[in-house]
Amino acid sequence: MYDNSADTIKTAAQKALAINLDELRYGTIVEIGAGQEVARHFFSAGAAAGTVAKTMSAYDMQFSDEIYGKVGRYVSHERVEQMLDHEYGLLVSRLGESRGEQTTFFTYASTVAAKSFNSDSHCHGHVGIRFQLHPNAAHSTIYFHVRMMDDDNQGQCEALGVMGTNIIHGVFNHLHDNLNAPKAFIQRLLDSLDSDRLEIDFIQFAGYGFEQVENRLMNLYLIRSWCTRSVMFDANGQSIIPTSVMRKSPVMIIRGSFKPPTKVHVDMFESGLNTFARNSGVQPEDIVSLAEITMTELGGESSDGDAEFLARVDLLNALGHSVLISDYFRYFRLRSWLRRFTSEPLAITLSVLDFHTLFNQTYYEGLEGGILEGMGKLFQDNTQVYVYPSIIDNRIVTLDNVQVDSSQRYLLKYLVDNNLLLDCPYISEENLPISARRTAEMIEAGKGGWEENVPQSVKERIISQNLFGYCAED
Repeated sequence: MYDNSADTIKTAAQKALAINLDELRYGTIVEIGAGQEVARHFFSAGAAAGTVAKTMSAYDMQFSDEIYGKVGRYVSHERVEQMLDHEYGLLVSRLGESRGEQTTFFTYASTVAAKSFNSDSHCHGHVGIRFQLHPNAAHSTIYFHVRMMDDDNQGQCEALGVMGTNIIHGVFNHLHDNLNAPKAFIQRLLDSLDSDRLEIDFIQFAGYGFEQVENRLMNLYLIRSWCTRSVMFDANGQSIIPTSVMRKSPVMIIRGSFKPPTKVHVDMFESGLNTFARNSGVQPEDIVSLAEITMTELGGESSDGDAEFLARVDLLNALGHSVLISDYFRYFRLRSWLRRFTSEPLAITLSVLDFHTLFNQTYYEGLEGGILEGMGKLFQDNTQVYVYPSIIDNRIVTLDNVQVDSSQRYLLKYLVDNNLLLDCPYISEENLPISARRTAEMIEAGKGGWEENVPQSVKERIISQNLFGYCAED
């Protein structure tokens, strides 16, 4: 007798068989762009007649348009939504009356651009699953964006097949009626897969049962679960797919704690954009500017940590910024990630207060070439770093007078002389002494004066939402 207890179900084959033997689950699997790898797992496992009502792969664009309707891009969220609407609606209309009382229906859909013959195009896909949590329930939907990193088509197809099987198994085994269910589901998405083969950089829960799910936190949890190294939120606070924003665009990033965003951060963005436009020859309106927070700044997972994370995103949104959360502590890793999406100029703007990390030898441990290799990887492909001044020991410190170890003095000179490291002129000398850390300490301690350090919109939100330990005086 087959044992389908949680402890024994580990591989994609075991998961597919468990679903096939579960009489409650029944649905359709439609895949475009990388074969029918998910369907293959269910057919290969045996007893697929108990699960699969239909599989299909409408490769031809005209056929696909006739079935699902026309679309601007075939590998897109819009197309996968069309697929889910059509196929799930068809499933319920044909089988709902005859078996709806004892069946939870599902439709799995994917449209992907996998590795093709003689092509090095961006390999990615949009995936979705629409399903019922119990018979006769309104449907629930989960959307994903994935990136495939295998070098060959076969490897990418295999990875997609495993992931898709994990998704179908997960919605019926890990999404229970408790607040941690989506996290448990996310933790199992890449079972039996190495993280360097496939990356999930976007997830969205929608519909019945997910009304209270905070999708921004679920995207953050993608990083915590090693499904991806970075996620992004637009200026409206919505989770977005990184490539949809950065594709073929010049990008400038400012890294900080932003706890809270201060007037100095506002000045850094303005000066960084002006410096970038002047040195790269691009128009300011064409630049994608991002506020980046590293996972090391967010600390451990907790309800308090989650609330603080959302607060920082909200405050940056109030200033009109999109937000990137990344697990790339080292700048050259961040640059390499950005190059996945664009070949246009890149810029990183940092405070001189954080300048020491660039010239810290321990920062480059594990690299055979040490700091020289790290600098070589950072300053390539039209990438520059802008250094914004600050006041240290009662004097203004800029790129011109910042101090580094004597052994690195000529390395600094080389980078400056070759316009790789550039001075970023300050906007307001009055704002230079402002420290985000000290401002946060003042807020938490109930000390006045912090209000002068932050923009008006940030001040109003901190007070109205009691952020960062703020408590109004009696």
